[in-house]
Amino acid sequence: MGISNDKTTIPVPPSDDDDLPNPFAAQLGLPLSDPELRETAYQVLVTSCRSTGANPLTYISQSQRSSLATERSLLMPSPRRSPPKSATPKKSTTEKSSSNTLGLRKSAAVKKGRDLSGQDAGKAKRPVSVSDLVRVQMGISEHADSRIRRGLLRIAVAQVGKRIETGVLPLELLQQFKHTDFPNQLDYEAWQKRKLKILEAGLLLHPHPPLDKNDTAPQRLKKLISGALEKPIETGKQSEKMKGLRTTVMLLTCRSFDGSVSETCHWADGVPLNLCLYQMFLEACFDADEKTSVVEEVDEVLDLMKKTWVVLGINQMLHNLCFSWVLFHRYVSTGQAETDLLFAANSLLVEVEKDAKATMDSACSSILNSTLNLMLGWTEKSLLSYHDTFYSDNIDVTPIFVSLAVLAAKILEKDISSGKEVDVARDRVDMYISSSVHSAFSQASNRIQNNPTWTTPYIQLISYNSTHFLVLLPEPTLLLEWFGHCSDSLCSLITES
Repeated sequence: MGISNDKTTIPVPPSDDDDLPNPFAAQLGLPLSDPELRETAYQVLVTSCRSTGANPLTYISQSQRSSLATERSLLMPSPRRSPPKSATPKKSTTEKSSSNTLGLRKSAAVKKGRDLSGQDAGKAKRPVSVSDLVRVQMGISEHADSRIRRGLLRIAVAQVGKRIETGVLPLELLQQFKHTDFPNQLDYEAWQKRKLKILEAGLLLHPHPPLDKNDTAPQRLKKLISGALEKPIETGKQSEKMKGLRTTVMLLTCRSFDGSVSETCHWADGVPLNLCLYQMFLEACFDADEKTSVVEEVDEVLDLMKKTWVVLGINQMLHNLCFSWVLFHRYVSTGQAETDLLFAANSLLVEVEKDAKATMDSACSSILNSTLNLMLGWTEKSLLSYHDTFYSDNIDVTPIFVSLAVLAAKILEKDISSGKEVDVARDRVDMYISSSVHSAFSQASNRIQNNPTWTTPYIQLISYNSTHFLVLLPEPTLLLEWFGHCSDSLCSLITES
């Protein structure tokens, strides 16, 4: 749709339901907190960058780190200098979601003399790489980062030459750490339980491919996890329980749709677990202080996150859907003050519409529908009574609300349509106009009935089939012109769609 973004911040009266539920977490079926998801997501990111980066895997102890002038990036490649313009490769189609294309406002933290971690520039040095920035943005402490890298180094030594897709990260980490690697026993037990919960979510609740009802491995794994959650499991190589856990986990992760044994391990690519993890990355694109602005290095951050796609099973459509939701939710949760977020969400939804036809997986279709229904439902609360929401100062934001609602409705209609062609845009806009007019006249009727100074010779309210209202005023053209202006603004979108 041809909608321009004039970068104007237009306040819209907040909805009564600004706290939208997360469509991904709502279907997770397991209480995994954001910090737990961020920890796992960061582990996937570090592992993915280790397997694709040119730098060797190294580990520096905490005491050695403190002596360094700046933090070093251990597993992730050092930031590259931009090549000469003539040597710059062509941009891929995945870069349609870059900050420049989407029109997102970047943080001014650097200009304010503060580093990206939120500390005064004079007291702390700016992170030296994108990986450092992501760690800070995701709230991962240096101590946790050191432990992750130490565990990955141990795994790498034991599995030289193996690709990241051939391992199950939570399982491998479980076997690499003991209680002596943690400040105390309670921390170790809590950490172990988090790994087991991720295995449960990825292998039992949201497996990819789906489980075979005749397979006994899921029940064995469920029993093993339940026992380990009650009493910490001994993770040594000679532990019978750990051997049983490893055998069962590998049976479930190496399945394929055709029944053969897969070389790729599937433990984090089931919907919606993968989207819950990926959302943690996308949230890290936003500045901690300026919540409606993305960090200056957002494009580099997004490029880094693409390295996790192979483990998480993310494709361009899922990326666009997840990012569109993150932008939309941030617009709502930050008081609807930054319309750039809504324009960007709409732009990504245009891309989702193009790819939605090819979405055959039932889990993907389910999460697509639930996400779009949330976006559509919230947006239509304003449009079904738009005279209460949009006025002379913010009428320019109306088209983007309509565009987003119509796009969501179109995608949903195509998913449930029996092949019958439906003019979704016109039907929706007609509904918004008639509903808002109905609401406006109902309010006018109530005011008239409750005001004894208004008499019948001057005002008559006539109802046709309880849906059409006509107010007869001495000068009715003023009211009709106002409604005509709003209707024309909405209907003009039909020709642009």
